[in-house]
Amino acid sequence: MKLQFRCLPGWKGKIPEPKAAAGSLPQWLKTMPRSAVSELIGAEVRTVKQCPPFVDAMGAGILFPLIADLHVKDGLFEWDSGLPAHPVARLTRSPVGVHLPEQLSGFPGADPDRFAVKFTNPWAFDMVAGWSMLFSHPHNLLDLPFRTLTGLVDDFPAGFIHFPALWTDPDFEGVVPAGTPVAQAVFVRREPVSVSCREMDEAELAASLALQDALDADPGVYRKRFRAKAAPD
Repeated sequence: MKLQFRCLPGWKGKIPEPKAAAGSLPQWLKTMPRSAVSELIGAEVRTVKQCPPFVDAMGAGILFPLIADLHVKDGLFEWDSGLPAHPVARLTRSPVGVHLPEQLSGFPGADPDRFAVKFTNPWAFDMVAGWSMLFSHPHNLLDLPFRTLTGLVDDFPAGFIHFPALWTDPDFEGVVPAGTPVAQAVFVRREPVSVSCREMDEAELAASLALQDALDADPGVYRKRFRAKAAPD
């Protein structure tokens, strides 16, 4: 799959670009050991680096970056994007805007006395036909001082999709550097879902037990047997 992103004239090369998440895994995951000794049980256990769903989620879809260094001190945000003003375009040159506290009235985790932030995304693009795009906080990046809210967007080729977020670390001071992932997007189908529940029959229980035994014996079973090999086209 190939996506083409478009920015305002004069901005190309002056702002970080969206990236395929598969090639942008964080350094802490790359350096994480595949196993570690648990003091609780006194034995070696696999880390999440050997959990394909955990790693695959982090490598799924597209990462959208912060477009300029964001300096945070005493609750104040400062930046200098250095971007040229466009004579007719209305897109802000600021890497971040705000949502009024009232816009999140009753939302769990929102502070009624604080603004929510909105990260600027200067990249327009065409969706893949038949698919929507699910935007969320960058998967498993819980070390960031904010939490991007989740949204589902249909085809929006001429518009810019920005990312509202709660600033979750009021004590944070420092710089959130340009290029920091602020949102992750994956393709999903807009299809009705019907749910029913029942107990396993004997054959299904036997198959489940056999699979659990195989997973215990070989950490690569999930990837070899079940991991999806193809992306939507």
